[in-house]
Amino acid sequence: MLAILHHPATLRRLALASIIGNVAIVVTGGAVRLSGSGLGCPTWPRCTDGSLTTTPEMGIHGVIEFGNRMLSGVLSVIAIAALVVAYRHRHRLRSALAPAVIAFVGIPAQGILGGITVLTGLNPWVVGAHFLVSIAIIAAAHELWRRTLPERPAERVPVPLRTLARLTTGATALVVVLGTMVTGSGPHSGDVDTGRNGLDPETLSQLHADLVFLLLGLSLALWLALRAVDAPGAARTAGVLILVELSQGFIGFAQYLTGLPVILVGLHLLGACLVWLAAIHTMAATASRTAFPQLPAALELRAKGGQRRSTLTADTPAAASRS
Repeated sequence: MLAILHHPATLRRLALASIIGNVAIVVTGGAVRLSGSGLGCPTWPRCTDGSLTTTPEMGIHGVIEFGNRMLSGVLSVIAIAALVVAYRHRHRLRSALAPAVIAFVGIPAQGILGGITVLTGLNPWVVGAHFLVSIAIIAAAHELWRRTLPERPAERVPVPLRTLARLTTGATALVVVLGTMVTGSGPHSGDVDTGRNGLDPETLSQLHADLVFLLLGLSLALWLALRAVDAPGAARTAGVLILVELSQGFIGFAQYLTGLPVILVGLHLLGACLVWLAAIHTMAATASRTAFPQLPAALELRAKGGQRRSTLTADTPAAASRS
């Protein structure tokens, strides 16, 4: 076990597992709400007053809700392991420790907020905050993953375009927050007796759509500008962002026009996570440092540094004249 934790590639794999796991818990949390299982376990931290786990009397709703709680345990294990590995490599990869700490702290905070969600009877504002904390954890896990990527030459992206990338990410965050408010005003409450946030869903949906068009315009401008300044790597990430946004927009309009069927709402929830990931990845790609040294690559360069220097020296004109 110590050998596995010490292996440099372990941290990147744990960071990727954290990203996937946190997106999965958002989707399964959506399944809890969309299936009406939000109070399948009517209390917290126990499932019922007399049982830690779901009981047969609670039916499928209890199974769905308790299953979502169990996934939080899996994420806790991943977050702890990532924090341990990041700490062990703190001298070689110092930049990885901070996002590992944030991702770790977010898990118990999310658990407590989930408990408050149940104890408040699925208050829509608390449910929305519960989702947004997951979005923040996904950002921390992505940053941890990014800082374990192999080092590569940084593309020269002008400062105005880096600012545009930040504005695009900020617009993405606004779209996600407003989408959460739209959900809180809609019909899928998670339980038949749960109230909504009292806001007008038609007005919110229109404002949400307007922000989506603004986001798409910013993303398109960023993609064209990155191509113009010859930053192909960053331009590719911006292109992926546009494709994900278009797919998410199609699902959003489809669910709105068809009366919010649960399948499309669930896909739209997954799409929100993917748009967020694409946006923060694009912003990272335009940064002055596009990647951080990966431990295996750094160690390999140290071992082969002498051989590479001797090869380069032999190929220089000065070395040829001496021979």
